[in-house]
This record gives sequence, structure tokens and C-alpha cells, in this order.
Amino acid sequence: MRPRNRNRILAGLAIVVALLVVGGIAIVTLAPRILATAPTADPPPGPDYALPAAPPVTATKATRKGVAGRVDADWLARVSAETGIPERALAAYAGAAIAKAKSMPSCGLNWTTLAAIGLIESDHGQHGGSSIDDDGTVSPPIFGIALDGSASSNIPDSDGGKFDGDSTYDRAVGPMQLIPQTWRNWHVDGNGDGVEDPQNIDDAVVATSNYLCRASGDMVSRGGWRAGILAFNGSDSYAQSVANAANRYAADAAAVTQG
Repeated sequence: MRPRNRNRILAGLAIVVALLVVGGIAIVTLAPRILATAPTADPPPGPDYALPAAPPVTATKATRKGVAGRVDADWLARVSAETGIPERALAAYAGAAIAKAKSMPSCGLNWTTLAAIGLIESDHGQHGGSSIDDDGTVSPPIFGIALDGSASSNIPDSDGGKFDGDSTYDRAVGPMQLIPQTWRNWHVDGNGDGVEDPQNIDDAVVATSNYLCRASGDMVSRGGWRAGILAFNGSDSYAQSVANAANRYAADAAAVTQG
């Protein structure tokens, strides 16, 4: 990725990332999500939804188990280098999009939207010095603050600390920052290891893709895309930040794949 492009994305999202940690909680029909507080500055100008983008290239032969093995290795390397998204994270986003295109083509969910959410929620699994292991597991695990009402809504423990390590209050977990109630509704094994783990980027991204397509069913049109994102997080500033990042990733990927 050209340094100026990464700086442009992170500059526009930094305040949102910080505020997500202390945001309130919204209980939606599908599952609860953490809401970001709107930043004081207006979001950068641009489309308020993710524009259509070229789909990732599917591998002719799976390179590994799970969704990450569905992505063409050459496409993965070139797009990772141009966008700055770590290859292992990009493999999860692109692989989940390929899988969803096969199981629910009418949804139209693209990898750029999943990547934009992953950037905002955890800097692609790198928040706080974490990194993604080869099997997709984030190490060390990523946990949000205790949702004890002091800087958020009060969400008492719902999982006995099983997923978030807190038996008093819930916390958002993993690279896509899913809270235990969300994970309980959308848990899935995305990397094919037989374990469902919200700290695994394949599992978490596939769960997120299922959530979005269930919430909207149309992640292509402006109205449909915004309905999905706002069900995931009901903040207009959050949706704008996701759109900004998704459209930048699409432009960067187009530049390298068509160049």
C-alpha cells in the first residue's frame, strides 16, 4: 500500500476507533452491537455507502482449510501490498466474501466492507500489539472494556466469562469486536478446524458476513448497504467511516489489479 493511502485511511478513522471502545450499546433485533459515539468533527466527504467493487479472485485449488483457502494467492499478495491489509486478515475478508457470494449471491457483500469493519474494530487484528497466527487466531486475544455502565451501557455477563473472560460484565471480543450475545447468535467455524472462536479472524469475519446479509440481504444498493451496517452499529458516523475505508480499499485494489 502506498504510505499516503494508509495514512489517509487511519487519519479518518482514528477518532472513531478510540470512541468505539467507550461507546454505548444498542440492542437490535438480530443481536446486540456496540454503538460508537459520533466524533466531534464531521466525517470526511465522500459516498455514504460502499460503492460496487471488483470481487476477489478465487483460487483454482484451495490453499488451506476454511474460507481463507479460497482466495487466489497472487491476488492476495498484490492487494495486500497495495492496501496495507495483512495477508492473513485479507484472506479472511476475501474468503468470507467468496463464500457468501456462493451461498447467498443476492446479498452482494464485498470484501471491502468486511475489511473496512476489521480496520475500524481492531486494525485488522493488530490492536494493542496483537497479531494473527497462521491458523487465523488473534494473539494475544483482543477484549474491549467491561460494559459496566461507567463508560457504556450496563450489560451484565451473559456467557459466564466463557468468551470474554469476565463473569461480571460482557466485553466485546476478537478482531471484529463481537460481544458474547452476538457471538452466541452467529457463532461459526470459518477456518475449518472444528472450533468456533470469536478470537479467530476467519470465524469472526464469517459470522459478521452472516450477520450483515441477514440484516439486509442487499449489501449492494445504498439503502441496503446502510441498512446492514446500521444494524451492525447504529451510528451514522460509523457507517461513513466504513464507507470511506471500503471505497479506498476498492480504489487501491483496482489500481494494482488493473495496472
